[in-house]
Amino acid sequence: MAEITAALVKALREKTGAGMMDAKKALVENGGDEAAAIDWLRAKGLSKAAKKSGRTAADGLVSVQVSEDGKTGAIVELNAETDFVARNETFQTALAGITKAALDTDGSVEALSAAPSPDGEGSVDDLIKRLIATIGENMTLRRSAKLTADGKVASYIHNAETAGMGKVGVLVALDGSGDLEDLGRKVAMHIAATSPAAATTDELDPALVENEKHVLTEQARESGKPDNVIEKMIVGRMQKFYKEVVLVEQPFVMNPDQTVGKFLEENGATLKGFVHFKLGEGIEKEADNFADEVASMTKGS
Repeated sequence: MAEITAALVKALREKTGAGMMDAKKALVENGGDEAAAIDWLRAKGLSKAAKKSGRTAADGLVSVQVSEDGKTGAIVELNAETDFVARNETFQTALAGITKAALDTDGSVEALSAAPSPDGEGSVDDLIKRLIATIGENMTLRRSAKLTADGKVASYIHNAETAGMGKVGVLVALDGSGDLEDLGRKVAMHIAATSPAAATTDELDPALVENEKHVLTEQARESGKPDNVIEKMIVGRMQKFYKEVVLVEQPFVMNPDQTVGKFLEENGATLKGFVHFKLGEGIEKEADNFADEVASMTKGS
């Protein structure tokens, strides 16, 4: 059996939030095997991180970073249970390090979770477990993405909580000439405002397109028009739909008289891709109100 050192106990406590004696016992019971000890603590209900894993994490922050040469950008969404955590310096520092680590991955959550922790202690996944134990809230590394360009990758955070972090984050990759960083930032601001579904019509989800056609067709049939007229109506209405959801077809928010595609073309830039994260988008929050929960805990005190 491996020697149960103070360092082993400390490491297990940081990862699980368990008490010192519980951590030591877990290691003793499992011959010093850390992974087995973690499972043992979870089974005994002694891992604080495990206890919190069932709670909904829909707050937190979206973080963006661009490499020094401006050719690579990463965006990460790290969720927590409440917006209080978004203002926690420990959380923000950890997220900044995690986002920087994402620049050296393929952009996937799986690769980022397994990447070396920015504090040098294990992996990013290990770091998040330590944050859960330290801060006391469930956390989830929900999304991660990476963009590269021969030109520049620009970033934008809407209503930043701190530098490079907020509730809405955007990356835009451009090739071409001119001030690509400035052009990219302007397009990123447009994306934050309009939430396009895709960069081009060809990149739209076919299921989304078919569903829209179906809805528009049914609406047209309600008017009693013949099929040949309906077909022509659908063509026009789909063009309007594309202008609403396709980035290059949308009227540019800074100059509605031209599309985003035309704006880029006139400035010698070509769009290579974009990523848009809105914090908590698609997560169903629990009905419980945190403020009410705190109030109920203080009643009678």
